Amino acid sequence: MLTRARIAVLVSGGGTNLQALLDAQRDGKMPHGEIVLVVSSRAGAYALTRAENAGVAARMLSPACGQKPFENELSVLLREQKIDLILLAGFTVILSAEFTKQWPRRILNVHPSLIPAFCGKGMYGLRVHEAALARGVKVTGATVHFVNEIPDGGEILLQKAMDKLMRDRTCFVIAHRLSTIVDADLILVINDGQIVETGTHEALLEKQGFYYRLYTSQYAV
Repeated sequence: MLTRARIAVLVSGGGTNLQALLDAQRDGKMPHGEIVLVVSSRAGAYALTRAENAGVAARMLSPACGQKPFENELSVLLREQKIDLILLAGFTVILSAEFTKQWPRRILNVHPSLIPAFCGKGMYGLRVHEAALARGVKVTGATVHFVNEIPDGGEILLQKAMDKLMRDRTCFVIAHRLSTIVDADLILVINDGQIVETGTHEALLEKQGFYYRLYTSQYAV
């Protein structure tokens, strides 16, 4: 019998990508791996709660102490947990060449654009989507790639495009599926190709503006 890979997921925010992974694990869609550790670079990140709710060990390590001490502590934790594979899911800390060389072809990142577009140092999370919208691209998507010493420069394993994003309809342009919209860290509301509102689900409902009218028209009970 093959041994399942022990996976650590590194996060910095709400953890919607993490939740998708945890759901896949729960549903038996990850037969060759098991998420055994979640590490957040930010205290209070909701991703830690998601991990705890799923019965997965959760730790917070702050990079405020400096890059080298942070990576040393992270390395110790990963080796203590006998981690085989590291997944970066909304992790905003740039890992050093020294660290990535210790884990060759064992660190994967999910980047919210079709690399080489909108990638590199400083391009993460909402910044990527803002840049894509500002540029007026017609096709966007996501990339899964190995992590090396170059930000978003590792070998690409998989790319998936989302085309015709706003074809004859108003859309929510976010980094999550509509089914998880209420859990999104930030929602961008698009009308006629322009960002008309931004905020969390609760904050946008309180405004009773465009988002409120659209959401209640579709999901009113």
